[in-house]
Amino acid sequence: EEEKKEGLIEFYDSFKDMFEFFCKNTTIHGTIRLVCSDSNRMKTAFWTLLLLASFGMLYWQFALMFSQYWAYPVVLTMSMHSEPKMFPAITICNLDPYRFELVSEHLVQLDRMAEESITFLYGINTSASLFHMNEKNIHIKDFSNIGNLSRSSFKLSQNFSLLRMSDHSNRSGKKHSSVGFRLCNATGGNCFYKTYSSGMDAILEWYRFHYVNIMSQLPVIINISDHEEQIEDMVYSCQYDGEPCRPSDYVHFHHPVFGSCYTFNSKGTDPFWTATKPGIPYGLSLILRAEQKDHIPLLSTVAGVKVMIHNHNQTPFLEHEGFDIRPGIATTIGIQQDEVNRLGGNYGKCTTNGNDVNVKLLYNNSYTLQACLHFCFQHIMVQKCGCGYYYYPLPPGAEYCNYNKQPAWGHCFYQLYNRLRNHHLNCFDQCPKPCRESLYKVSAGTAKWPSSKSQDWIRQALRHQNGYNSTSNRKDIAKVTIFYQQLNYQSVNESPLLSENLLLSSMGSQWSLWFGSSVLSVVEMFELLVDTLVLSLLFCYQRLRSKKTLKVAHTPTIPS
Repeated sequence: EEEKKEGLIEFYDSFKDMFEFFCKNTTIHGTIRLVCSDSNRMKTAFWTLLLLASFGMLYWQFALMFSQYWAYPVVLTMSMHSEPKMFPAITICNLDPYRFELVSEHLVQLDRMAEESITFLYGINTSASLFHMNEKNIHIKDFSNIGNLSRSSFKLSQNFSLLRMSDHSNRSGKKHSSVGFRLCNATGGNCFYKTYSSGMDAILEWYRFHYVNIMSQLPVIINISDHEEQIEDMVYSCQYDGEPCRPSDYVHFHHPVFGSCYTFNSKGTDPFWTATKPGIPYGLSLILRAEQKDHIPLLSTVAGVKVMIHNHNQTPFLEHEGFDIRPGIATTIGIQQDEVNRLGGNYGKCTTNGNDVNVKLLYNNSYTLQACLHFCFQHIMVQKCGCGYYYYPLPPGAEYCNYNKQPAWGHCFYQLYNRLRNHHLNCFDQCPKPCRESLYKVSAGTAKWPSSKSQDWIRQALRHQNGYNSTSNRKDIAKVTIFYQQLNYQSVNESPLLSENLLLSSMGSQWSLWFGSSVLSVVEMFELLVDTLVLSLLFCYQRLRSKKTLKVAHTPTIPS
């Protein structure tokens, strides 16, 4: 009776007893078949193989689920929201860059070089129609308060002449020629031709190459905005939601190619710019001067106004984004906003505010992928070429490129830029996408404006209100209306395809499929492993103890 009493901890007499107890009492389906048919070995073998196969399939499914989970896939979920929101930032430029007094002599020389190059290439005399303009049409900005800069220190280089090169014949047998200019490294041993199939593109690129060398003589570009002209010289009328715009609603800056620029609602914090209703009457309406004075005619062949719609506190890169507004046209631009939210972390590479990016941003505005790529390229160029590209801000202690000081910078720049376009620089690896960004879809419509019946009184009204003075026929003004098509916006969010909860749920489903059991069955298996380990240790301990006892019993008695 004392032997049959149950103790606090129950030990099995053998592994067979332990296994039989487990198979008869566990909640795992099919295990009882291993012990209930001892007399039929075929059934026992069949159920043993079946249980082993089920275990194999179960853990194969587990391996697939964990491999999918550690790949961190995402699924996109789309949702619609409707609420009042802030109007986006709008940047407009007059496509008419200044002809600064400090470099005006060099620009005149460059115009003469361009005239000679066009005459050499095509035999066209452009002096009367293109370059020799009336002095009153050249807008000159004076920087007398900045200090005297030596105008004789810079000289235009004659080593980058435009050349026509013959290419191989095509399939039809016709020969095609390309136009370009030659660039060499510092030693002159490595040279290549920057060529274009279009002579127009070659001339524009050649002109811009000399232009950035000339403009590098000016002070830092941020100081140019201190000498801004009044917005009335470009914007004749500005209204938002039926209310006139205020002087605090815009900021001015100068772009070396796109000229005088203004950004409306740049910060996005003023309640005045809150959009409460969709539609044309509740948007931003502008009447703009689109007169092309041709201050620097070969810098751009486009006449009109450059417009870009972008996020607040964002640097507008007008050479990559935006669209042109044609003079004499009323353009209505409807915008639709989309929001993209990325997970980041293990699910993808993105940054919240750019603080964790290795590239040091040279603007104080918010992080964008385009800004990071530009500044990454500028840092690499300063390291490789010894100077910075004029269109981008400079890192501390650097200077802009100038072929009088760095004769081979053009060779270095174009090779680096080709590597950037081909994704051979590591800038795309260093610059992740923002984790949250707003995208704007744009749809535009145009109409002739002003009409032939209304142009006379509209011109008279502009002349009395804004000092408008022009004899052209609708070729120097443009009307732009930018509005929300609807206040509904689409939000695209990334979410894990296989989260921790879903992973556990899938594992439970697979466990139930192959064994028809629950989490408690897993605890039973764990208990079986613990019992096996404890019983093995006890058997080993008993064996060692019995050997020691047997050794003491066989020790010979020493006679007295």
